[in-house]
Amino acid sequence: MYITRVARLLFVTGTPADVRGGSGTFVGISVLRRAVEALGHEVELLAPEHGRGRSLPGRLLFNLRARKAARGVRPDVVVGFDWDGIFLRRGAAPSVASLKGVLADEARFERGAPRIRLTTESFFEGVRSRSADRVLTTSRYSAAALARDYRIEEGRIRVVGEPIELARWRGALESAEELSRDPPGILCVAHLYPRKDVRGLLEAFSRIRGSAILRVVGIGPELERLKRQASRLGLGDRVEFAGQVSYARLAAEYRRATMFCLPSRQEGFGIVFLEAMAAGLPIVAARAGAVSEVLADGECGVLVPPGAPVALAAALDGLLDDPARRAALSAAGLRRVERFDAPAVAAEFLEAIGISEGAGISPASRS
Repeated sequence: MYITRVARLLFVTGTPADVRGGSGTFVGISVLRRAVEALGHEVELLAPEHGRGRSLPGRLLFNLRARKAARGVRPDVVVGFDWDGIFLRRGAAPSVASLKGVLADEARFERGAPRIRLTTESFFEGVRSRSADRVLTTSRYSAAALARDYRIEEGRIRVVGEPIELARWRGALESAEELSRDPPGILCVAHLYPRKDVRGLLEAFSRIRGSAILRVVGIGPELERLKRQASRLGLGDRVEFAGQVSYARLAAEYRRATMFCLPSRQEGFGIVFLEAMAAGLPIVAARAGAVSEVLADGECGVLVPPGAPVALAAALDGLLDDPARRAALSAAGLRRVERFDAPAVAAEFLEAIGISEGAGISPASRS
């Protein structure tokens, strides 16, 4: 049953509050927090201090300390993101595991140190998910991975997409610096892990006709390898690696681009696709992971097989040569992204964890 009062939520995340350490995950959590508070509820955030929690030992230490830090908080529900909150004492408040992606699935597409870390963390994520009262994830693709990799009963899993603050993002786009749009630009924004397959994008870009520029925004373990690959392919100044940029510069890059491309081989969701759609950009991506869910099975973008640079090059060339098709995809994306606006997603999130507007969740309502 529900209790008719404002709910108090405790959000627990060990993801660093910066792009270098936390990619877009912390941004998504922060957006959700603000949207839930705007609906009249209270959200306490338990997160690492700036710059901490990037290493696996650091994240474990954060979770150990979180147990003590949470003692003075009396929430109606505890929401731990990914595997965070694993050491919190089970009490009267229901526990929700909210997974932005499934680490065991991501590990399959990585190598070296990132794969070792993801595989290790997936053990904790599986334990956390199985012990939670409810499990949330961002796509049907990730829900299937949860059931397969962590043995979570499908009836315990709820799917809630990622949010985007459309008003704030559109304001940033409107006020962004005017950058040159000549020649046409293909924008890629990603935390540069192997699973994002920016290597495949560079290979495809080396095959396209015309004078387009490829701009890659982001950092990660693949950055230096990608720069060397671009040099080997003789791409020269046709490819720009912008690295980590400010929010204002990111908006400016979206504003000047002709199209967006990220051919990930695995995506639990993909917030950058929301950013691209809201910026009115046609999208080229791989039909992998949750991408087809986000892009409405190709309604808002051209989808190609994953790991197919020849097909990717043909798709990029085709859009560069077809302004009418670009305009149609842009219009479809602008309509589609409305469903992921933060207030709508926050309402879905609250319903999924058992909280109605203005009401908290009682222990009796656990399922």
